[in-house]
Amino acid sequence: MDTTIGFPTDAGTLLLLGLASGVFSCLAYLPYIRDTIKGQTQPQRASWLIWSVLGSISLVSQIYEGATSSLWFAGVQVTGTIIVFGLSVRSGSGKYLHTTDYTILVFAAFGLLLWLFTENAVYALAISIGISLLGGTVTVLKAYRNPESETLSTWVISLIASICAALSVGRMDWILLAYPLYLFTLYTAFVIAIVTGRAREHGVLVELKP
Repeated sequence: MDTTIGFPTDAGTLLLLGLASGVFSCLAYLPYIRDTIKGQTQPQRASWLIWSVLGSISLVSQIYEGATSSLWFAGVQVTGTIIVFGLSVRSGSGKYLHTTDYTILVFAAFGLLLWLFTENAVYALAISIGISLLGGTVTVLKAYRNPESETLSTWVISLIASICAALSVGRMDWILLAYPLYLFTLYTAFVIAIVTGRAREHGVLVELKP
């Protein structure tokens, strides 16, 4: 079975896609960091803390599983996430950890233990992505209810970066594709939430009840 169908296979192209994903990720975080410093954007503290922890686990597991070109994307994403969390300490919104957040960290630790005892990073990667995706709903709801508290350009550019990262894998390897596809899903949700939230504020949509 050909696992490269639909993917570029030339090594040079894969490297360029990987570099492009890293560059787009850098460009995506710059306006978000700028707006956070100015006080125009308020990162949700709990979400960014959880993403920093889980993103770091996902990055290390990707390295362990043999990712190459797509690591540019993962590396920049984790670095940017940690920087934004640091800024959220002063300029963010919400508490740092709720009861459910402690549960998330316990599951993350469980994934690391499974990795340790089985020598298979897939467990840690799958658990990290799964609970991080669920945790992202907090920011998605915030983005819908208060769209001006988020920077739309960041998520649009990040969406493009995730596509480049997925293509840079170069083959249908679900383990290596998991992280960029997870972020593609999350960023798509953010973009839709912000756009529909702004439409609601302009009277185009009816507000969703919590």
